[in-house]
Amino acid sequence: MRAWMRTFDSAWSGSGFVYSTGNPFQMKIQLLLLALCAIVIGGCSTSHSGILSTNKSVVLRSEAELWSKGNLAVADELYSPTFVCHFVVGPEWQGVQGIKEVVAQHRRSFPDWNEKVEDIIAEGDRVVIRFTSTGTQEGEFQGIAPTRKKVNIREVAIFRLADGKIIEQWGLPDLHGLLEQLKHSDTNGQRPK
Repeated sequence: MRAWMRTFDSAWSGSGFVYSTGNPFQMKIQLLLLALCAIVIGGCSTSHSGILSTNKSVVLRSEAELWSKGNLAVADELYSPTFVCHFVVGPEWQGVQGIKEVVAQHRRSFPDWNEKVEDIIAEGDRVVIRFTSTGTQEGEFQGIAPTRKKVNIREVAIFRLADGKIIEQWGLPDLHGLLEQLKHSDTNGQRPK
C-alpha cells in the first residue's frame, strides 16, 4: 500500500495537488476525488459510445425506413436541412427535400427497392455501411424503359452526422453492375458473368 501511495505522491508532485499521507481523512477525500475522476473519465467514454450507437441507429433507420420502405416523412427526422450527398456517379443532392426527391424517384423506378446492411462501422462523427440493394425495375431508370427485371447490387456509403442527424453522405453504388443487369435479359437479379 505504501509503494502505491509513493507512486501516487510522485505523480501528483508539482501539480499543485496537496497530498497528505498522515491524515486518514485527507487520504479518504483524495481517494474519493481520484475515484470521481475515474468515473467522469469513464462517463465520457460511455457518452462517446452512446453517440456512436445513436449515429448507427440513425443510419440504419434511414436504410430501413426511408430507402427500403419509402417513408419520406422520416427524412425530416434523420437528415439535416444542410444535408449534402456526393455520389461517385450522378448528381449531388442537397437538403431534406433533395433526399426525398431522389428516394421518391428511385422508388418509382424500383417500387420494391430494399437495402440490407451487411456491415456497419462507426468512428467519431462518421458511419460507414456496406449493403446489398435489390429491386425490380417497374419504371424508367436512367433512360432505360421498365424491364421488370430484378436487380441485385452492392453498395458502400459513408455518412457524417452531427446532433443526431445526417449532414453529409458519400455514396458508392455499383451503378455499372446495375445497368448491366438491366441490359441483359437473363440476369434475374444476378450479376452478369
